[in-house]
Amino acid sequence: MKLSAFAAALLLATPSAALAQRAPATASASTIDAAVRLADWQLGQMHGGTVSRATGETKKPRAWEQAVFWVGMTALADAGGPPRIRKAILDMGAANEWLPGEKPYFADDHVITQSYLWAARNGAGEVARGPAQRTFDRVINAPAVTSLAFFIPPAGYGSAECLRRWCWCDALFMAPPAFVEMALQTGDARYREFALREFWATTDFLFDPVEHLYYRDSRFFERRDGKGRKEFWSRGNGWVFGGMARTIPLLAKGSADRVRMEGLFLEMAGRIKALQKPDGYWAPSLLAPEDSPPETSGTAFYTYGLAWGINSGLLLRAEYEPVVRRGWAALQRAIQPDGRLGYVQQVSDRPEKVEPGDTQYYGVGAFLLAATQIAALDRPTR
Repeated sequence: MKLSAFAAALLLATPSAALAQRAPATASASTIDAAVRLADWQLGQMHGGTVSRATGETKKPRAWEQAVFWVGMTALADAGGPPRIRKAILDMGAANEWLPGEKPYFADDHVITQSYLWAARNGAGEVARGPAQRTFDRVINAPAVTSLAFFIPPAGYGSAECLRRWCWCDALFMAPPAFVEMALQTGDARYREFALREFWATTDFLFDPVEHLYYRDSRFFERRDGKGRKEFWSRGNGWVFGGMARTIPLLAKGSADRVRMEGLFLEMAGRIKALQKPDGYWAPSLLAPEDSPPETSGTAFYTYGLAWGINSGLLLRAEYEPVVRRGWAALQRAIQPDGRLGYVQQVSDRPEKVEPGDTQYYGVGAFLLAATQIAALDRPTR
């Protein structure tokens, strides 16, 4: 398969060329090395040929599947990844002309802007922020008016009216960090106010206060498995948990919204801890662990979020570090002989089967996020 010019250029940045740039072999450096190796593997596979279940968005460089990988790359760059990680992010943004995805109101098409806003702070300047700001201005100046109830019309999933708002839990990773970061970079609080208003509307609608978990969307309110258990999708809740870990640090300490979100994070963390399987993974259907396969995308988001919670002082290290270590060990075991991250559930909206060779950009992005927080956990305290 012929690579794009951008992907071909990325292949020139081989792992061997960067070995001399790596940190000494401490536990922290070893974790970052593992992340860099996986990032190298993915940079060489941006053509999408390794994705088991390609969608219409898999090869689109501005769509969410690839965009989540780039979010992980920004974290890796910040955590001490070699300079070529930063360069790859800047090159990607320039190749995309810093444009968001195609649909201005669709949260999945906003996630790529998280990497652009990082780039705006890391050398690219205003040019990296401008297109995202214009899209966000359209959204906040004329907010969508629709119910959060999820109904799929005859025209298909993508035509669901509620997708113009954040009516599926994944959206809470995709959009809020970008809107809040835009407020910080521009000084315009309206972006943050919009994001938090929508975040709480979605939470009030989809969060189950009994199970302390999110339904993927309203179609799952009444769904039960053969044993009468509610269906809570691992990656769906991982999106929310990881999204809070990215949003909370951007909110003013002591602000009402930050305090409320930290409380929600703690509530979810306790439930997530209790649902980890003995092998370190979380089941694709969180309440149905029996005979469940390894699954790395949800596991990576939980490992990331819990490690971040410890590092931020929200979670007790003695209580949560064993959970994080089991999750990280499980993620490392999922690396396949060819270098890919395996056992990534493919694009879906519910729990499904997973195979060892299944990989995806967003799973790699979640692994990179987890690795950066594990590395932070491993640094000696002063």
